Amino acid sequence: VLGLRNALVISLQVGVLATVVATALGTLMAMGIVRYHFRGRGTTNVLVFLPMATPEIVLGASLLTLFLNTTSVFTLGFGTIFIAHVMFIISFIVVTVKARLIGFDRHLEEAAMDLGANEWTTFRKVTLPLLAPAMLAAALLGFALSIDDFVITYFVAGGEQTFPVFVWGSARVAVPPQVNVV
Repeated sequence: VLGLRNALVISLQVGVLATVVATALGTLMAMGIVRYHFRGRGTTNVLVFLPMATPEIVLGASLLTLFLNTTSVFTLGFGTIFIAHVMFIISFIVVTVKARLIGFDRHLEEAAMDLGANEWTTFRKVTLPLLAPAMLAAALLGFALSIDDFVITYFVAGGEQTFPVFVWGSARVAVPPQVNVV
């Protein structure tokens, strides 16, 4: 039971942290892709979709290779799970927020600035409230993907054990009834 609790706590910690970081970064990336025209914009769009299209086993093996080749910087554990989850879920967040931004009426921001609001006030009082539902939806999707991920986590976990890895390990012997409760 102690192993189950620890695995669940680690899964929740990774899920919440990865979701917060990926939502912040993904929202900024989506705003940059939609609002600004820059060289390499098409390539950036392709790179955003790449983790979604790549099989998880390929992603997990690639990340494991990256982390093992940089052993002086990374040791397998909580940090590598966190990085892998952020990298995996950020694509889903960018796509979700980007869909909202494409239909966003920029005239609302222009009207706020015409009425005397500066850029920060316009962002805080106009842009953010209109993006909040998309950001929440993206964050919930990202959290669900992070909490559920087994394949990538299995590759990069090292000595850490998340809930899906615990369930997989215990299923080889006998699934404890507490797993069904969770």
